Amino acid sequence: MNLQRSPSRAVAWMIGAVACFSLMDAGMKQLSTGYPSLQVTFLRGAASLPFVLVWVLASAGPRSLIPRRWGLHLLRGVLGMVMIGCFVFALRDLPLSTAYSIYFVAPLIIAALSVPLLGERVGPRRWVAIGIGLLGVVVVLRPGVDGFISIPGLMVLVAATAYAIAAITVSLLTRTDTSQSMVVWFLVIMALGAGMLAWSDWVPMRLADAPLVAGMGLAGALGQIALTRAFQLGEASMIAPLEYTGLVWVIGWDLLFWQQLPDAWTWSGAAIIVASGLYLLHRERVNRQSPPMPLDHP
Repeated sequence: MNLQRSPSRAVAWMIGAVACFSLMDAGMKQLSTGYPSLQVTFLRGAASLPFVLVWVLASAGPRSLIPRRWGLHLLRGVLGMVMIGCFVFALRDLPLSTAYSIYFVAPLIIAALSVPLLGERVGPRRWVAIGIGLLGVVVVLRPGVDGFISIPGLMVLVAATAYAIAAITVSLLTRTDTSQSMVVWFLVIMALGAGMLAWSDWVPMRLADAPLVAGMGLAGALGQIALTRAFQLGEASMIAPLEYTGLVWVIGWDLLFWQQLPDAWTWSGAAIIVASGLYLLHRERVNRQSPPMPLDHP
């Protein structure tokens, strides 16, 4: 589809995408208190899949779903299970804003892993930004306090690392496969794998939670559609930094649904991580490297 570039519309679509994904994450946090992490992971993938399939079939047709490199699709699906499962596990105990603050280290991990996995060159300035961003994670985890050894905080780091590896596989898959096939097969493999692993500890679904599950799936699908539209209308280097607006949304959800606000450690660490990520994106733009479209989201 050939679309005329429109920076203002791209920004609006990206902000809408981030808002939808943050609302989806709020739904996962709510479900995490009553269901096992892998069951919520299954629900996240299965609930979004019907909406995404309708969008793909209506916009690109069934041929766009044909996968070329099954091995990479399978790897991304497994990474998706790890990513969502660890993130949901952490959300049982962490505010959304704290989880997001730690998770924002993912672009820094992508930059670091691009050297051994893709053979890219990362200059000294970007390595400094990566190091400072990791220090920001330590601040959020509260060095010397209970949070430093917090299992939920470490689980978010595992989720961010899984996201980073999955994002790198996007760089390889885009050479042979469509973005539609990547999104759909990611959800299919993640849902099937998580569903099978969750079966032994399955908790019967409560009818009262059906609207929450459906809303979570719809929010995830709308977020994916809006994200795709944003990257069609605007340059990746301009759109990618707007993902950090997610922190504003989740602070609002924390306050609205759970009457929580970030503490001083989280504010400070988040500021360091976001500043490092924005500088890294700036250096990539200077070096004419465009960040890949993030096809995966917790």
